[in-house]
Amino acid sequence: MNAPDVVVIGGGIAGASVAYELAADRSVLLLEAEAEPGRHATGRSAATWIPGHGGAVLRALTAASGPRFAALAADLDAPPLLRPLDVLWTAHDEAGERALAALLAERAGEPDAPEAITVAQACALSPALLPGRLRAAARTSGAAVDTDALHRAYLRGLRVRGGELATRAAALAIIRDGAGWRVTLGPPTPASGPSWPVESADPAGAPVPGVHRIVTTGLVVDAAGAWADAVAALAGVPTLGLRALRRTIALARVPEPGRLGTAMVCEAGEQFYFKPEGDDLLISPADETPAEPGDARPDPLDVALALERVEEVTGLGLRSVRTAWAGLRTFAPDRAPVVGSWPGHPGFAFVAGQGGSGIETSPALAALAAAVITGKPPPTDVPLDPARLAPDRR
Repeated sequence: MNAPDVVVIGGGIAGASVAYELAADRSVLLLEAEAEPGRHATGRSAATWIPGHGGAVLRALTAASGPRFAALAADLDAPPLLRPLDVLWTAHDEAGERALAALLAERAGEPDAPEAITVAQACALSPALLPGRLRAAARTSGAAVDTDALHRAYLRGLRVRGGELATRAAALAIIRDGAGWRVTLGPPTPASGPSWPVESADPAGAPVPGVHRIVTTGLVVDAAGAWADAVAALAGVPTLGLRALRRTIALARVPEPGRLGTAMVCEAGEQFYFKPEGDDLLISPADETPAEPGDARPDPLDVALALERVEEVTGLGLRSVRTAWAGLRTFAPDRAPVVGSWPGHPGFAFVAGQGGSGIETSPALAALAAAVITGKPPPTDVPLDPARLAPDRR
């Protein structure tokens, strides 16, 4: 592909999904700086689809994505992407009760909104919970997401539609070229990030063997996750004020796996969550620690905090973990995704700021983003005014 219509930067779920949607009627080049796409936030999520989770915009995108998962599995020749999962919102103290009441009030009347249940009902769904430590609970019907199958299906669909994925292809320079852009790409060094300086490139656009490749395009889509602001700055485009926040997850050993049940449990005040994974328990302290874009590493103190908080409400005898990891969840200041271009900067569009909801909102968000970016009407099944996602929203 010599001169693609669109260059999408970032091979995680955001970039892969919007590249697939754009490739329906445009030639698309998807760039991934790593040797394998999806290595950062996409590959480190809790892999869930939870209606009623997050702010109003994210809830609308999550709800609209539900039916689209099944359609995607059929269209992309993928295995079933969702597995039904009961999700419990729990309160274990007065602060948790207030948080749960606020959650139920805010989401009342929405499709698939959480519904209050009794303590006994909650403990039946999650026998790990100690009845004496549980004050109130609510339930919603969610799903576990086969994140790897979803991501691979998007990439496979992109290729079927004639698109190209380039790995170890960092955007080294993005320069306005008349009405379009000239993008220099090449293998990053370990310290490079997306803004590693260009040392040499043929201004005529000829490839420099083993070093750089230059492509011209009419449209650049910045779907670089935690690096999205760095990519924008590289192109001379105003940034969004994104913040990357570290989230820690671990797999804890469970002495009594028979008590686990099958439900996921989320503390209403976002103090922790846990989800059975075979005979182990996936746990998180629901931390949001500011971090620089990069290869996130778990903090042992956060792992210990997760063990402590979950053990306090379960009494499972949690003492150690099999493994732990961390990922970056990237937010705009108002914690809603950003889709579209800044006024005065046409041809450079964002698909960024999905926070911790990139997987569960990807089907609807990608379809909406492709429509916004190409000037088409929004999908009728995604009930959001695109202005609510625009970079210059108020």
